[in-house]
Amino acid sequence: MLLPAWEMRLYGLLAVGSHFYAFYEAHQVSQKYEAAMDRRFGLEPGTLFRGLKKDPMDFEWSYWIEWGRERILWLLAGHLLVSQVSRLLVEKYKPWCLMVYGMAACWLLLGIKGFAVILFHAVISFVVAQFQLSLLTWVCSLILLSTLRIPAVEEAKRKWYDTENEYYLLLFTVSVRCLFCTSFSLEYCWHGPAQKSSHSFLWMLAYVFYYPMFHNGPLMNFNEFSKQMRRQEAFCLKTNLSILIVGIIRIFFWWCLAELMIHLMYIHALYSSTPPLEAASYWALGGLALAQVLFFYVKYLVLYGVPALLLQMDGLKPPALPCCVSLMHSFTKMWRSFDVGLHCFLVRYIYVPMGGSQSSLLGMLFSTALTFAFVSFWHGGQSYLWYWGALNWLGVILESGVKRILSVTFIQDLIERSFSPRIRRRLHAVLASVSTSMLILSNLIFLGGNHVGKIYWNRIFMEGWPWATLTVLGFLYCYSQVGIEWEQAHAVD
Repeated sequence: MLLPAWEMRLYGLLAVGSHFYAFYEAHQVSQKYEAAMDRRFGLEPGTLFRGLKKDPMDFEWSYWIEWGRERILWLLAGHLLVSQVSRLLVEKYKPWCLMVYGMAACWLLLGIKGFAVILFHAVISFVVAQFQLSLLTWVCSLILLSTLRIPAVEEAKRKWYDTENEYYLLLFTVSVRCLFCTSFSLEYCWHGPAQKSSHSFLWMLAYVFYYPMFHNGPLMNFNEFSKQMRRQEAFCLKTNLSILIVGIIRIFFWWCLAELMIHLMYIHALYSSTPPLEAASYWALGGLALAQVLFFYVKYLVLYGVPALLLQMDGLKPPALPCCVSLMHSFTKMWRSFDVGLHCFLVRYIYVPMGGSQSSLLGMLFSTALTFAFVSFWHGGQSYLWYWGALNWLGVILESGVKRILSVTFIQDLIERSFSPRIRRRLHAVLASVSTSMLILSNLIFLGGNHVGKIYWNRIFMEGWPWATLTVLGFLYCYSQVGIEWEQAHAVD
């Protein structure tokens, strides 16, 4: 530990204490506007926490929980059964057993037309990959992704289903499958003729229709999936059973925590209504912001935790689950540690092939811009997503620029002569607090839209200057110190 123990304890106390007090203020403002939110959005009566009402306005959480209860959890249980039986009896044929099950589950849930769409995407991607031209593969992938946003095509697909929820399930599934098809196709382009047997169309189907990651991810690149799926390991029912029980308990805890948050704080309903945000105290605003980003984190511990558990049961190593956002102190750290599978995809297939950090300054700017442009487009391409992508690009570029400047020998020597290690660490946290404030702002735009970002910018940085701004940066300084300490301790481990 570089800093004195008492100093780190103070930062930890201020960080934890400010979280709880901000959450209390967010709860108070939720209670104040409960009747208005209930009339406008229809708060749901609490089932898990009786006596409390539940904010139903987070579409993604409500959507996947509903589908999970109705069909998807049962299909995942079926996958688990097929997987364990095939590992026990026919380990050699496990990929093909799981492929057949995934195709059957897709057919059952999305219907024959939905199944045909995904199979069509896979066939087209495989045919284009035969030319072994990465650029052509990317053009094909972007065209296929673009078809999801053609109004006439959307309208035709809607007619296949009785409800909007069924159509959205197809839309979300195909969006994720596009990334899987792209990963396979690019790996096919990059491997020589001797390795083509491991990149057959049958392996593509096994990858694309692997059910735990089918609807919502997480993303695993084909080279990792293929390597791990081919590896045959000793099967131990007792070990797998303990992994399953511990995993279920952990996911149930995360689910309860997420439900508790939207019972105590009407985050999403308040974010959908401008007047309460404009009238709320600074502490309530901060509490709602923290609650929003932490709910997103806990939500993805559940949504990625379920497939990650099944991957473990299948003998695969899943992408790491998201890191706690309260420990994030830079844009770069956020992208590396939240959606690890998506980050690996972006780095391997866009950032590095376009030059990445090894290229010139202009090359690095371009490759980073292209990466964030693709992410914004893949998420839907709405205007707020382009603002979010641009802010993240700017944040990553500025952090990279500062790091490059500080790595210059002359400047490095000057800093080391002028400042002690403890002062350098504190200056690091000061810079990190500014970066974290912009990171939170960009995430609020992603989660709440442009209007939420504007309200926070105006209230904290414009109207609130200097005291509100400096107070926020002061608390973020404490969060950054805790995050930096956590990162260094785990790096040593």
